[in-house]
Amino acid sequence: SAERRVMPITLILLVVAFGAVAASFLPLIAGGFAISLALGAAVAITARWPLSILLQNVVTMLGLGLGIDYALLVVGRFREGLSAGLSPRDAAIDAGDHAGHTIVLSGASVCIGFAALLGIPVNELRSLAVGGLLVIVMAVLLATTLLPALLAMLGTRVNWLSIRKSQTAAGSDRWRRWGNFVCAHPGIVLLVAGVPLAALALQATRLKTELPRGDWLPPKMESAVGLRILRESQRSGIVNAIRIVVELPAGSPWDSPSGWQALKQASDNLAKDPRVARVRSLPAATGLVAPNLQVLSMMPASVRSALASNDGRSALIELMPTEAASQNGAMALVREIRSTPAGSLTGLPGTKLYVGGLPALNVDYADATSGRFWNVVFAVVIVTMVALFVGFRSVLIALKAVALNLVSVAAAFGAVVLVFQDGIGIHLLGMTAPLDGTFSAIPLMVFCVVFGLSMDYEVFLVARIAEARRNGANDSEAIAEGLARTGGLITSAAAIMIVVFAGFTLGDFVIVKILGFALAAAVLVDATVVRVAIGPALFRLAGRWNWWPGERSLRGSMQEGRTEGERQPYAA
Repeated sequence: SAERRVMPITLILLVVAFGAVAASFLPLIAGGFAISLALGAAVAITARWPLSILLQNVVTMLGLGLGIDYALLVVGRFREGLSAGLSPRDAAIDAGDHAGHTIVLSGASVCIGFAALLGIPVNELRSLAVGGLLVIVMAVLLATTLLPALLAMLGTRVNWLSIRKSQTAAGSDRWRRWGNFVCAHPGIVLLVAGVPLAALALQATRLKTELPRGDWLPPKMESAVGLRILRESQRSGIVNAIRIVVELPAGSPWDSPSGWQALKQASDNLAKDPRVARVRSLPAATGLVAPNLQVLSMMPASVRSALASNDGRSALIELMPTEAASQNGAMALVREIRSTPAGSLTGLPGTKLYVGGLPALNVDYADATSGRFWNVVFAVVIVTMVALFVGFRSVLIALKAVALNLVSVAAAFGAVVLVFQDGIGIHLLGMTAPLDGTFSAIPLMVFCVVFGLSMDYEVFLVARIAEARRNGANDSEAIAEGLARTGGLITSAAAIMIVVFAGFTLGDFVIVKILGFALAAAVLVDATVVRVAIGPALFRLAGRWNWWPGERSLRGSMQEGRTEGERQPYAA
């Protein structure tokens, strides 16, 4: 349903961006093919590795976003070549040559974030990683192979049904003027753009990664209806039942006096907790202080086997939390039971406890995600910096890109806090009240996706600035040229990304709603403040240090760039 909502709006935005109907369909074709190929590959993988249905949402979101992003870059470059007088074939070759390197570097940066999720031992996150990697690879391959071929075949027909003149080979004068202003007043730009962004990013320190109370699924789903009925009956605690398997030591089976006493003591101790409404075990069910084989033999075999093993080594204690405890209280109880020595709970040395049930699953899920968050951040940051250094031969460019990406991620988290935890504008997203938590998986998913997507726009802009420097421009001229060539591309791509992600905020599945909102907010901040204001201002202040230690090779290629510029004036 999200795709059906966003596709018509996406087409309208593409027509506005390109000014021609024919050119507008190419990014949609590329995005559609990327999604289809990625899902087809995922089906093949599921023959060996079961994957979560969450993969489908991720592939669709990224397939539309990245497929359109890369197609915008290639089609835009192709139309520049036509405008400069190149033949369709030469313009397609030039688009593939110049845009292809940028797309591969950008795709590699996005892949880094998703690859890091493969190390998280949670199937949903690994499925998200697989889907992300598949659709990124497909989008890159299509943008560097099929799309240039289609453009060479279309030629000037790419401008069919034009509604306005396309961008000239010289780029956008409006964005060039903005670039000149940033270079003339970098301090003012940093102050005006940086202070509000920092204030938003600081809100991320209040992000709660607890499981939110209430219904997470669409309210009309059968499971959600059933849970509401249980709540009205004051029996919803059964959903959060905690199951404790007590493994007794050799020589003390559950039907022996010592084993029975251990089960009874554990049951009695757990029943004293105010968060426990009911305890279910053999001693609690029979009321026996000591094992009575005659009474036990009268119990139905199905009941007895549900509470104890036939070999006498294991027995089950089941706890039903109170209504007031809710799922967070049940999770806290799980943590306390696991941290309590089994011998002190049962009074029998050598006893082992294994805690399961939905609350235990939630605890393990939270520990697997939150506990590895900083490891993932560190790995992604280091590998991305290395990739950018190799791509641009610059330490400062790599450091600056990573720092700005972290700011964009923090701003996205801050927006999630303000909307979903504080409730500002939450009614616009179809929710009636703020949440008291935002799921433990959200920070990992948002970080890995946003970090990669934000790098797209950085690579687009810096690649054009570096190209202008190779063609002999000074730093200020190169920045203005880079913005003139990519400012419209970045804002158009961002607008489409925002629409795609925002479409998923209108659904009823809360975790997908939060994810879509966080991604849309991150792209909005990144494209309107970070990449076209703060980034260029920092570039201007850094001056020649932007290109260290690769400045010598950059200077060496300037003469070659000027010679090439005589052949291709649009590249100068």
